[in-house]
Amino acid sequence: MDIVAAVEGSTAAIGYGLAAIGPGIGVGLVFAAYIQSTARQPESSKMTLPYVWIGFAVIEALALLGIAFGFIWQGNL
Repeated sequence: MDIVAAVEGSTAAIGYGLAAIGPGIGVGLVFAAYIQSTARQPESSKMTLPYVWIGFAVIEALALLGIAFGFIWQGNL
């Protein structure tokens, strides 16, 4: 096994691991803010819930872009 190929594979995995940290923190912040706003004003929960799911979807799209770019970058080496 070529050592260069092993290093290339591990750098892609490390790169995606680092790219997944941001979306993980972002999802936690979005749901924490929703829980806090619902606890403060329960009658607004139905109005703010669609924004929670939109924020969640956008953040998860960033995580998927991170893994896609990791595979593209690994293929170009």
